[in-house]
Amino acid sequence: MTFPSPEHARLAAEGMYRPDYEGDACGVGLVAATDGKPSRRVVTAAIDALKAVWHRGAVDADGKTGDGAGLHVDLPARFFDDAIEYSGHKPLPNRLAVGMIFLPRTDLGAQEMCRTIVESEIIDFGYTIYGWRQVPVNVGVIGDKALLTRPEIEQIMIAGPLPDQESLEEFEKKLYLIRRRIERKVIEAQVQGFYVCSLSARSIIYKGLFLAEELSVFYPDLQDERFVSRVAIFHQRYSTNTFPQWWLAQPFRCLAHNGEINTIRGNKNWMKSHEIK
Repeated sequence: MTFPSPEHARLAAEGMYRPDYEGDACGVGLVAATDGKPSRRVVTAAIDALKAVWHRGAVDADGKTGDGAGLHVDLPARFFDDAIEYSGHKPLPNRLAVGMIFLPRTDLGAQEMCRTIVESEIIDFGYTIYGWRQVPVNVGVIGDKALLTRPEIEQIMIAGPLPDQESLEEFEKKLYLIRRRIERKVIEAQVQGFYVCSLSARSIIYKGLFLAEELSVFYPDLQDERFVSRVAIFHQRYSTNTFPQWWLAQPFRCLAHNGEINTIRGNKNWMKSHEIK
């Protein structure tokens, strides 16, 4: 066992840092229905809980741009069935999947290229596309910096396989492959500002560079009574070592964490080494 030297203790005592004031970590939490049934209460409780951890994130000088906040919930089937009908289509008995996608807002040519890439990869897997839905947003609650970098936010609604043709797990695996193929094609096209928040038949992610208290104001979808879930993961980001960006807001597709993953570069390279298989 080692002990700090007297000099070390003196320097620590005279410094400005105070461990008892430590509080620089993200705010993250989970709300779940104990009966396992989708509930509106789960979503509203998660939104309220997110507001309660606002202090776990930072605020820009404009007073409105945050480090990022978001919500990861079950895919609300009734909500999107109604959205499909509103678009002029009839919901099929096939499995439903929805992609929550950030598109480059100021480059209409790049936007259309991204949509084409997304649609092509989905169709190549034999699935049907109901159409694109422009996600309603309230830009009045975000700051100037968040507004300047704000992406175009759209959802693509997909009719997958029939339940007796393909399991939900197998469908999710194919959606993962579709997403990876989309991302590779977009990188090859050298398009900036594209990001897939989620592409799933199970869940969906709403996130962005706003204050935690403004999540459901920025995204009116979350105020809809049809927006129900069995579980909700909420996250308020504290940006350390990386600048706040829309796509870096959490939750991510597979996790929401309150620190840093220092092996992230190695992890990504390790996974890329398996792609050729």
